[in-house]
Amino acid sequence: MKNILVINSGSSSLKFQLIKMPAEEVLASGMVERIGLLEAKLHYKTGEHAVSKTIDAPNHEVALKEITKLLMDTEKGVIEEASDISAIGHRVVHGGDTFSDTIIIDDKVKSEIKRLFSLAPLHNPPNLNGIEVAESIFPGAVQIAVFDTAFHRSIPSKASQFAIPVKLSQDEKIQLYGFHGTSHKYVTEKAIKYLEKENSKLISIHLGNGCSITAVENGKSIDHSLGFGPVNGLIMGTRSGDIDQSVIFYMIEHLGYTAQEVSDILHNKSGMLGLTGYSDLREIEDQAANGNRQCKLALEMNAYRIKKYIGGYAAAMNGLDAIIFTAGIGENSSVIRELVCREMEFFRIKLDAEKNSIRSKEIREINLQDSEVKVLVIPTNEELEIAKQSFELIS
Repeated sequence: MKNILVINSGSSSLKFQLIKMPAEEVLASGMVERIGLLEAKLHYKTGEHAVSKTIDAPNHEVALKEITKLLMDTEKGVIEEASDISAIGHRVVHGGDTFSDTIIIDDKVKSEIKRLFSLAPLHNPPNLNGIEVAESIFPGAVQIAVFDTAFHRSIPSKASQFAIPVKLSQDEKIQLYGFHGTSHKYVTEKAIKYLEKENSKLISIHLGNGCSITAVENGKSIDHSLGFGPVNGLIMGTRSGDIDQSVIFYMIEHLGYTAQEVSDILHNKSGMLGLTGYSDLREIEDQAANGNRQCKLALEMNAYRIKKYIGGYAAAMNGLDAIIFTAGIGENSSVIRELVCREMEFFRIKLDAEKNSIRSKEIREINLQDSEVKVLVIPTNEELEIAKQSFELIS
């Protein structure tokens, strides 16, 4: 038995699970959310204790140190000392063209992750920060990187190559890499098992502060909404998603913005935040329910973008067995799910309003009985998937 600590650093959150492998027993779990905002929230849970409190977490380093204190707390902790951790599995968003498999972290790996900062500016920096903090706190543990891009290596060239000069694709490795691969892999495997259908055509919709949608045929990713970097595709918390490239050139050439300023706007000041002033969907839904027209429009835009991708991916696979909603928003927002599934009868999708309103931590169908395409809500567990891959590497 080995204790694997999994660290999943998102753009504004840090999730963790301490898992005893191969038993897959979760000893402790939790997260720090709203990192960088005025009041961050820390949630920590073991079999006997639960802690929820407001903390000052201006960055991911502070958040991880607060988590570590609880893990080794004399009353609420589950380990006595740092040496009780065998390995730490880190979610790393962008592996570029260098990494396609899970790997033990060394100085060379860290240097490459840092080189790729520009491709995932919201994620690779906190990913590396988490690695470096974990190394100092758990010096005896094996540090392991699991890359979001790995699941999407199966995407064919007709979908992954951009229509730019071939030299840029071949020499500079500019192509679609894809993200949230650990989540999409986990939930689609769960869906295949649930549907008892190996030869399946699925669309996995990962909706959190970062969002992506993936076409998965027979268990393999064949197309994906995020590409070279994690900013295009769906409308996200602070990221724009798809945008006309001409807008970027116009902002630089006619409005006086620098390239860095435009990048900052598209990554950090756009999406739902740019549309409404709020990045938390719960606040946006509350505002929309109270008559805020801009928030209502933003929700409609968000769902409309998802619907367009569903149509495109159903065409690409020439069929569809199920759509999957997962991650924080996908699992918890009945509003978004209803907006996405509304008027989708042409695609044989029929939502059951009553089932959609029920919350559960289990896999569930929320479609009407006569819906030919299943609508599934599957809680993702990227941490367990990372723990599995980390354990296999050190065993």
